[in-house]
Amino acid sequence: MGQSKSQFTDEELQDYQDLTYFTKKEVLYAHQKFKALAPEKVGHNKNAKLPMQKMLQYPELNVNPFGDRICKVFSSSNDGDCTFEDFLDMMSVFSESAPKAVKAEHAFRIFDFDGDDMLGANDLRQVIDRLINTHKLSENEMEHLIRNVLEEADLDDDGALSFAEFEHIIDKSSDFSSTFRIRL
Repeated sequence: MGQSKSQFTDEELQDYQDLTYFTKKEVLYAHQKFKALAPEKVGHNKNAKLPMQKMLQYPELNVNPFGDRICKVFSSSNDGDCTFEDFLDMMSVFSESAPKAVKAEHAFRIFDFDGDDMLGANDLRQVIDRLINTHKLSENEMEHLIRNVLEEADLDDDGALSFAEFEHIIDKSSDFSSTFRIRL
């Protein structure tokens, strides 16, 4: 069903299966979802790249306060525009089958707004702002919250969270894997 007119060769599908946490059938389904974002652009062009504005029309990205950051982290051009392979990689990491460690690595990159491989006070401020969205905190409340996060998680007291410290927090979170998920 639908596989007779696949844009992908059996070898390409096998490669996608080998490189993701998806079956060949799920890869084809992911391509349908990608194509639905811009059928006129994707059409028969398997190398099409969609602008971030189109990517953010994907329902789960549209409602996610980190939708733009997710697109930028998975974009091979680092601008939020995504090819099908970028989209497939994103969906694979957000799938139920992806290991917690892989999800943690990508969550860290999404929250690392300044790209310095640390989650400092400014990164934490942006994460908190996006999470609470409509309930703005006073500057004192924000500073208190950031200080509490760092006191709890900054094991080496350098004023920022390294990936190892972030991963330590994730390991304690029993629901991280189930909440860091996007369904195809």
